[in-house]
Amino acid sequence: MEKLARIMVAPNGARRTKADHPALPVTIAETVEAARQCFEAGATAIHAHVRDQNGEHVLDAGLYRELVAQLAVSVPDMAVQITTEAVGRYKPDAQRQVVRDVMPRAVSVALREMLPDDGERQAARDFYHWAHEADIAVQHILYEADEVATLFEHVGKGDIPAGNLQLLFVLGRYAKDQQSDVSDMDPFLSALSLQENVTEDLQWGLCAFGRNETDCLTEAIRRGGNARIGFENSFWNRDGLIAADNAERVRELVRVLT
Repeated sequence: MEKLARIMVAPNGARRTKADHPALPVTIAETVEAARQCFEAGATAIHAHVRDQNGEHVLDAGLYRELVAQLAVSVPDMAVQITTEAVGRYKPDAQRQVVRDVMPRAVSVALREMLPDDGERQAARDFYHWAHEADIAVQHILYEADEVATLFEHVGKGDIPAGNLQLLFVLGRYAKDQQSDVSDMDPFLSALSLQENVTEDLQWGLCAFGRNETDCLTEAIRRGGNARIGFENSFWNRDGLIAADNAERVRELVRVLT
């Protein structure tokens, strides 16, 4: 099963556009080129989104397969993680289906989106166990610290396989008044430390919105986690200046960690 990369780049996300930053990749060709530059800068994995002809976030299996195929040619040693992010447009059945159709090696899935209520529990259980058997690495996106306990409740019930768990802690949000801080990591790690059925193969990563991205990711790696960096979460370098592109964000993190 694909392991989490120490540094994964998230070059575009679902919401931001070139109006936010001209170097934000939108097309498949732009995303592949950004991935190539970021790989050279030190990121060994990409968290990939695809957009439709209008630049809108879309869960499209054909576009994902095209992107994965082109990445395999341009950066064959870079791991690829697709997303099932709903952005208010997709229901859990569509999110599950795109994974089945693409058959990626890795995917990120928000716990609150896949298991919004008990009505989705059996379908989610089938999906998680299918992905585990198919050797697809599922990274569980957790937006709040209390979701750590919820995740492990589902592990205890057998809804989510216990082995090879991968988590992503999300610090901050897109809103300007919800920027991340290094201390925001503490509640997640505290909640994780309280769980009794954590296996040694658990891996966790962190993404952090806003100007403190570099410091948050540096501390995450210091504490044994992994980093997801890039324009999906932040445009800012540590000095408060806006980065020229995603590769510059990766280079800064690599430099700070050296």
